[in-house]
Amino acid sequence: MPRPRFSTVAAACATALAATLIGPATGARAATADHYSGTLSDGATWIADEPARWNGTLLLFSHGFGPTTAADAPSAAARQALLDAGYALAGSSYDPNGSMWALDSAERDQFAALTAFRRQVGAPTRVISVGQSMGGLVNARIARDGAGRVDGSLGLCGLVAGGVDLDNYQLDAEYTLATFFDPADADKLVNLDSQADAGALADRLTQAVETAQRTPTGRARIALAAAFLNLTDWAPGQQPPAPDDFTGQEQQQYAWLAQGLLGFIVPARWSVEQSAGGNTSWNKGVDYAGLLHKSSHAKQVKALYRDAGLDLRTDLNRLTRDADISADPAAVAHLKRTSTAGQSLAVPLLDIHTIADQLVPVEQESAFAGRVRGAGDSARLRQAYVARQSHCDFTTAEVVAGLHAVEHRLDTGRWDNSATSAELQHSAERLDLGGAAFTDYRPGRLTGTR
Repeated sequence: MPRPRFSTVAAACATALAATLIGPATGARAATADHYSGTLSDGATWIADEPARWNGTLLLFSHGFGPTTAADAPSAAARQALLDAGYALAGSSYDPNGSMWALDSAERDQFAALTAFRRQVGAPTRVISVGQSMGGLVNARIARDGAGRVDGSLGLCGLVAGGVDLDNYQLDAEYTLATFFDPADADKLVNLDSQADAGALADRLTQAVETAQRTPTGRARIALAAAFLNLTDWAPGQQPPAPDDFTGQEQQQYAWLAQGLLGFIVPARWSVEQSAGGNTSWNKGVDYAGLLHKSSHAKQVKALYRDAGLDLRTDLNRLTRDADISADPAAVAHLKRTSTAGQSLAVPLLDIHTIADQLVPVEQESAFAGRVRGAGDSARLRQAYVARQSHCDFTTAEVVAGLHAVEHRLDTGRWDNSATSAELQHSAERLDLGGAAFTDYRPGRLTGTR
């Protein structure tokens, strides 16, 4: 059977991921819930659902990257469970007139949706913001800026390291792949002309990776690019490889790349550039040996290079020598202003992340925690981890257990043990909403920060 055009694979991947990231705006809901909707001043839409027996708490939901469609819950199942438990739900589309990287408007529109809810539905006794994926970055900004408007916050698989770091470590990986496997595209990685051109670039890079996987030299260099991408080595449908199974780790990283990962992240770069007004990433002056040294995958890369008889230092020196991509300073300034978080926290925040997230690496949590710690707000932040593959792959029980931990913090003024893996697991299992896999985990450093 011939391999399908990668643009088709990418489209299917994007559709599936959009459903995961955004959640449906319509569909099954509790029969007794009242549904509301409206339009904000910038053209964004908002929706809300109020159960007949509202417990007074409103969950303000920030959706992920994808079409700017209003959503008020992370999934249909979570939406039903939350309404059944008495929570009201609200969320906005963000401004539909710009890029899908809607960080220019998202925080503003979420606060406007909250105001609209108060006017049309009623005043909640408590507001907890919830955000998923790109919406997790929106959520972290709301937790920073929302004093007096929100009381606490729950983040799910959040892109909390922000847009600048995201674009840079993805560029490092794409630059490595192009340098060794697709040199004709090495100067076409930024300033993308259109989403279609970005998809074609992703197609060429993926085909080059598929060819490279056939040789030990290619596999070693794929592992190097995966290290720069912070790419998990645990793929869907497989068991996690052993810590010293470097060949198995690369095979699972390759599986992610071959299954359409580049077809999502490369076109997404075009959306970020569209939002910021120019190229937002750079590698001129970057020391690629220093980057690899910081990666939790460094040992794997060194072993595969050694087995392939390939000189790692020569490759790293080549990457450093030839790195000449410069960013548009105005675009970077725009992205820093609209798409970063962690400078402080005004309300308590619990972040939950799967440990094998191919789109928003779990290492983003370590970068975010470091920034919150630098702002002196570590007491407000807790982070928890789920032993599962894939982006935002949470059960409803895990989401609701996280919400209950935030409520405990708001009720008592203390986290106590409510956000530990053991207590979250116990809380989730009591719910009978799909099981849970909370685990003790400590992510490594995020590779590619500048």
